[in-house]
Amino acid sequence: MDTVYFRKKLLQWNEKANHRQLIWRGEKDAYRVWLREIILQQTRVELGEKYYISFLKKYPTINDFAKANLDELYRLWQGLGYYSRCKNMWLTAQTIKEQYNGIFPADYEKLLALKGIGKYTAAAISSFAFDLPYAVVDGNVVRVLSRFYGIQNGFHSIKDKQKYEEYAIRLLDKKRNAIYNQAIMDFGAIICKPQNPLCDLCPMKMKCYAFNQNEIQSFPATKKRPN
Repeated sequence: MDTVYFRKKLLQWNEKANHRQLIWRGEKDAYRVWLREIILQQTRVELGEKYYISFLKKYPTINDFAKANLDELYRLWQGLGYYSRCKNMWLTAQTIKEQYNGIFPADYEKLLALKGIGKYTAAAISSFAFDLPYAVVDGNVVRVLSRFYGIQNGFHSIKDKQKYEEYAIRLLDKKRNAIYNQAIMDFGAIICKPQNPLCDLCPMKMKCYAFNQNEIQSFPATKKRPN
């Protein structure tokens, strides 16, 4: 597993060629990181940004969010779907306000115990807000790793998820984990796209398994539907 090559090429690309504009780039506030990550679940970035701005304007802090009426939150959430996400956010805000004095805990396990926060969101908050060495693994990351290392299966079974998480942790730049995490997600969104990836612009193509096998679209394999 060529971790040094992969990490070096990715970070060089991020520094020189990553021009993706995100309004939350470099954000360190845990509340804002949490807000954006929950909003972005099942939501395109372009749409998510609009909701992110609206929520911050009305509820600038976690305590403001906790004081909100749930019906008000639902109205602002309208259009994002999955209203259980909104309710879980409200419940988590209550917990943060009451148990942690309005401050998100800088602890992965404590974050994971909060309502509506899974491994990805806990890792994102830990890395982006608290600079803790946790690797984020979303669809973009899975696609990049699958193609580069020739991992056939997608992010479906528990075993598959564990494998991707192990790869992601080993590749993580622990001194610049937040930069690395954002870089690999951006790379998957801009270069290593699901359809029509820009392989000619990929700085890692010489060692990319899928590229060298001319099987880019075969990785990762989609989950087979039962007959």
